Amino acid sequence: MKSDFTNIAAYKFVPLSRLRERKKELLSLSRSLDLRGTILLADEGINLFLAGRQQSINAFVEHMHSQVEFADLPVKESISDHQPFNRMLVRIKREIISMGVEAIRPGNYASPKISALTLKAWLDAGKDVTLLDVRNDYEVKVGTFSNAVPIGVDHFREFPNASKQLPEEIRKKPVVMFCTGGIRCEKAGPLMEQEGFQEIYQLDGGILKYFADCGGEHYEGDCFVFDRRVAVDPGLQETDLQQCYNCRAAVDRDQRASDLYDPPNSCPACYESPGKRMEALLRERTSELARVTTPLPGSMPYDNARPLNVPLRFDKARALEFLCGIHATLDESFWRAECEAGRVVYQTAPVGPDVVVRSGWRLEHHLPQTVEPQVNSQVGFVYEDNELLVIEKPAPLPMHASGRFNRNTLIYFLKSAMPRVPLRIVHRLDANTTGLVVLAKTKSSAASLHQQFLGAQVKKTYLACVTGAPPQEHFVCTAPISREPSTAGSRQVVGDGGAGLDATTEFSVLKILEGATALIECRPLSGRTNQIRLHLAHCGFPIVGDPTYNAGENGIRQSLSVDDAPMCLHAWRLEFQHPSSETNVVFEAVPPSWSALPS
Repeated sequence: MKSDFTNIAAYKFVPLSRLRERKKELLSLSRSLDLRGTILLADEGINLFLAGRQQSINAFVEHMHSQVEFADLPVKESISDHQPFNRMLVRIKREIISMGVEAIRPGNYASPKISALTLKAWLDAGKDVTLLDVRNDYEVKVGTFSNAVPIGVDHFREFPNASKQLPEEIRKKPVVMFCTGGIRCEKAGPLMEQEGFQEIYQLDGGILKYFADCGGEHYEGDCFVFDRRVAVDPGLQETDLQQCYNCRAAVDRDQRASDLYDPPNSCPACYESPGKRMEALLRERTSELARVTTPLPGSMPYDNARPLNVPLRFDKARALEFLCGIHATLDESFWRAECEAGRVVYQTAPVGPDVVVRSGWRLEHHLPQTVEPQVNSQVGFVYEDNELLVIEKPAPLPMHASGRFNRNTLIYFLKSAMPRVPLRIVHRLDANTTGLVVLAKTKSSAASLHQQFLGAQVKKTYLACVTGAPPQEHFVCTAPISREPSTAGSRQVVGDGGAGLDATTEFSVLKILEGATALIECRPLSGRTNQIRLHLAHCGFPIVGDPTYNAGENGIRQSLSVDDAPMCLHAWRLEFQHPSSETNVVFEAVPPSWSALPS
């Protein structure tokens, strides 16, 4: 068979200088010959794997042998019908094979070598010798010498510790180490001699040289190689093995036909069910969230610049009129003082109280040394895939920046913990409401989910603990809700004939609780702001702990502190169509302790 590409592997431990100049020269030479592969340079020597047309390989080898340092560079060849490398790299490294023991310098000393033919003769004769495979475990699984002892590492840097675990009885017996091409043995041998092994040999040229000189006798399987061929057989021909991207194991044809083969995620050797992968990912998310919220990012004093966007209705209004209009909870004297102190700016210029503002302007309110109120950062991660993230929000915790909160918000926490994941809000919960929140990870999934929430296609079920005991097991509230918030920032039920927004909520009494309270299941069929809270209060059964609509209990407030008793409203269950399929998915949060429902 005519072969199109020649593959070479070579290394030599020899003191080298001018590494940057050598890198430039070798990269230029390799590219001019249309070679691909990797060349590693260090002050201890050179290690290379290249492939190309035979004529180009010959020219490269001739160039190397023309240099004094590489005149005797041993080169091992094999053939393939395709280019096994994607690109050409020349890299400068601390070591050409990493073991991490500075005292081992194979250029100064190496253990004795035996040839492939000598090893075969020893094995033919049944010589009492230990064959030590110093390669990584995933390489050993592809093939090794009969009765060889694997060193048991995932990376060669683990060799020094692994060698200390070898049985004491082999320290006095002949030990023949081997690896793919011999380079790892150059460092392993001297280290083992220092540790008291009395008769150490290394197989000259490694497994590839043994295949070339002796074929496959005394060897079982194939030999893993570090290129797209993955493995070669004792005839140095490429096999049909492929490599798992996740665990690096070689995967044969039968394994690729398995239901457990899921490239690039896993192969039968490392397969974990989607559920287990999900559990691991969610544990990782939880750990990272704890790291970025300890301490709470808003608890550290910082200079905050809150944006103030001028809407059309305040076009050509005085700045003071605009500021009081969008922040009705802060009086005129406050905003006048902020303007006069130069803390309200537009494009870095201070804005006086009588400056005329224009629609589309973005002012900033500068708040030096801001410290935000404490919040609950115990976010629970429920589900994640390529399209969406489902979390369980604690309380009190605002979803996004508003009012006194900028950094102590759900979105700030999540983006700090998941900086490379684009998250988009598709629906909201009040700061004091706990439970399920869905966030989209792509534009298309955000559009799909937003449309479902907007069109009341999402089935939402809440739990609420209310003051009083409704006389009916099931009841419905259809009271319209005001379009705009009041001066205190809350919404209101609009009376008959009012210009409010249509709203419908279905309620079912689940149980009567202690303390003249009841557990209610709430199903909002529309998505108005504060809908469940308003409708229950309107029906005479305000939510326990509601700081705004249970005024008789708490007095009117907009938010709770972490030390307050919770508002007993919990987003319990969500059902919607997954944005990447026509399948409905259902998520359910853990019931809160105040519900007295089993977890």
